[in-house]
Amino acid sequence: MNDASWGAPPRAGYWGSTDQGPAGTAGPVHEAAYAAQTRPMPIVPDAGGDQDDRDQGAADFGGPLFRDEQEPDIRPQEPAAPQTANAAKKSAGRDLRAAIGVGVGLGAVILASLFIYKPVFLGVIVVAVVVGLWELTSRLAEKKAIRAPLVPLAVGGAAMVVAGFVNGAEGAWVAMAFTALAVLVWRMTEPPEDYLRDVTAGIFAAFYVPFLATFVALMLAADDGAWRVLTFLVLTVVSDTGAYAVGWRFGKNKLAPRISPGKTREGLLGAVAFAMVAGALCTHFLIDGGVWWQGLLLGLAVAVSATLGDLGESMIKRDLGIKDMGALLPGHGGIMDRLDSLLPTAPVVWLLLVVFVGST
Repeated sequence: MNDASWGAPPRAGYWGSTDQGPAGTAGPVHEAAYAAQTRPMPIVPDAGGDQDDRDQGAADFGGPLFRDEQEPDIRPQEPAAPQTANAAKKSAGRDLRAAIGVGVGLGAVILASLFIYKPVFLGVIVVAVVVGLWELTSRLAEKKAIRAPLVPLAVGGAAMVVAGFVNGAEGAWVAMAFTALAVLVWRMTEPPEDYLRDVTAGIFAAFYVPFLATFVALMLAADDGAWRVLTFLVLTVVSDTGAYAVGWRFGKNKLAPRISPGKTREGLLGAVAFAMVAGALCTHFLIDGGVWWQGLLLGLAVAVSATLGDLGESMIKRDLGIKDMGALLPGHGGIMDRLDSLLPTAPVVWLLLVVFVGST
């Protein structure tokens, strides 16, 4: 999920604006030359203080001086209506209607494919993995000049998901090993400079995206696989929703201000409470042989893993200096911005369900 998921949403201008002129000058609005795929993220300084206070006007400034900076317009101007603190607090910094529309559409596709025909949902996982790898490797190349080979990663990632569904965990591990080997060999076709850096990033990408996603395929392979996957998705979404709702209303104490300033400790408690209640209900009503107290433990584990996944991707994006991994999903960012809490949660849910009710 995104940095603004928890706590009070950032004030307008939180991430900076690409249509501002040079810092400290007056002039007309500067029109952007083109719409960038990813928006720049302000660099968090080492000094303390709230992120909202540090990031005002943190966009990348540049461009020539404007004519009216030398000959200022002295005509009386209508004073801008002051923005109330409440209005600033309500602004989430994203297109809410687009976000809801895209979310509903994705949910409909996922549910339809999940309960109509399992292989179709398996295809949805593969598409998400390949697009996620494309976004990740593209941002690594753009921001860090890291050339993680996409072709072996995409082919190997798809193979991991299918092998996990057909042959279980052993098949996924074998596919992961061959994917790593393919990355090593593929990169040999280019000059040796930065070879170690590129293959390390490639193997990291293979583990982070397709290998973790394979655990969703492992859940799907069970007799009640559709309900296990639904439980996994519901708990992750409910955890993030609880974090946002409680953090927005009561959030005061930052959870990890240097990583994701929008998240609060109160939001984490909300995530835990919401996920535990949802876990008890889902385990009792949706999982064959499940007991409500097992759902409490499952919900607690999901809240923790989803939070760590959120923070982990926030670290990656801050290192790359971007806010979103992509722009394919209006109001959401990219595919990776939706997978950040899902990927590390998948193996946690798979393992606990195997322990509680078995693997079939």
